[in-house]
Amino acid sequence: MTHNPKVGFVSLGCPKALVDSERILTQLRTDGYEISPSYEGADVVVVNTCGFIDSARAESLEAIGEALQANGRVIVTGCMGKNADEIRAAHPKVLAVTGPQQYEAVVSAVHEHAPPRVAHDPFTSLTPAPRDDIGIKLTPRHCAYLKISEGCNHKCTFCIIPSLRGKLQSRPVGEVLREAARLVAAGVKELLVISQDTSAYGVDLKYQADFWKGQLVPTRMKELCEGLGSLGVWVRLHYVYPYPHVDEIIPLMADGRIVPYLDIPFQHGSPTVLRRMRRPAAAENTLERIQRWREIQPDLTIRSTFIVGFPGETDAEFAELIDFLNAAQLDRVGCFTYSPVTGAAANAIEGAVPEAVKQERWEIFMKTQAEISRARLLRKIGGVQKVLVDSVHEDHAIARTTADAPEIDGVVHIRFPRWNKPGIRAGEFAQVRIESSDDYDLHATLVTA
Repeated sequence: MTHNPKVGFVSLGCPKALVDSERILTQLRTDGYEISPSYEGADVVVVNTCGFIDSARAESLEAIGEALQANGRVIVTGCMGKNADEIRAAHPKVLAVTGPQQYEAVVSAVHEHAPPRVAHDPFTSLTPAPRDDIGIKLTPRHCAYLKISEGCNHKCTFCIIPSLRGKLQSRPVGEVLREAARLVAAGVKELLVISQDTSAYGVDLKYQADFWKGQLVPTRMKELCEGLGSLGVWVRLHYVYPYPHVDEIIPLMADGRIVPYLDIPFQHGSPTVLRRMRRPAAAENTLERIQRWREIQPDLTIRSTFIVGFPGETDAEFAELIDFLNAAQLDRVGCFTYSPVTGAAANAIEGAVPEAVKQERWEIFMKTQAEISRARLLRKIGGVQKVLVDSVHEDHAIARTTADAPEIDGVVHIRFPRWNKPGIRAGEFAQVRIESSDDYDLHATLVTA
């Protein structure tokens, strides 16, 4: 019996790239291809690359090389695909190179280099429909990324995303809400809203209205959140900039319509460093805004990322960053030492910080934040929390509260009594009592499932 070709797939980079991978894989399955779990069993391998920073580019080149060595037939796509010459210089044997969001191009390349061997009828074959009707997901069944826009209009000096993915391109709000509703109908319990700048959603469309449930709804952040909040699942917002109109979202959290969680990439706490970064928010205004948000929703969780050692960063500016951390009392924080990015404007800024100084500042930053995170988690001991169960094991389960995004935040370890394993399952909600905590995670016992 003749079978259609099998495609191996490697997905690198951020959640936005993961959604791109889901879309490509869904189309390939719709076209009759099988997905191979190994290099050896694949007729061709697709590598979806990341090109955001130089270390990611190096990882992408390494992944391409590994696929070539193991399989020999490789198609490259994704952000690093914008630099086809660099890829071909390192790996001249790749079959094709396409850039980010070029879904049709990468699927066409697969058709060219591994054409289907038997006729495929998408109306009768048991293959997924396009992602708008769910399709292939690379996340657990109970959670899904919901990409609301592509690209970015900012000109941050350390970032090359606009050159990789272009300017902001928002999806019409009706289209986004219909996809979200289909995901929920398929069993998704948590929607992870992603973009390059969630707060700017709809700006490029001038907030043009779109149809949702028979009504015209503006393509705007508040209306998007109101629509998502009506679906009865956890809605988690990522990549939010602290613009004034975000204030309108906090009451939706206080009402329980979306989870009280904001992922905001502050990047620094010194006004002068933020200006060199060309970031669109001022640290002093941000602290006032955080205080107002917490007055409305005291349970608000804020996670963020920061950069230490940015060109020109002085001891005084780093001290301002530490002061900002202590004042903001953020719940979840990641920190990176500055790394030059090929093509970024920051490369021309004078005052490179020595690597040893970067590392020293990173250690001070992480120690400071660990104490803050530990203290904020301690306040949860003794309380009852609603959690979403990610996995169940013999004597424990792993779950998350509304304060924990998958993969990047902490988890809740639920301990089972030896004599009574409860009947909870992955993808279900449960009530737990918090018994203890450490720097990042909570430990709990089950109250009800």
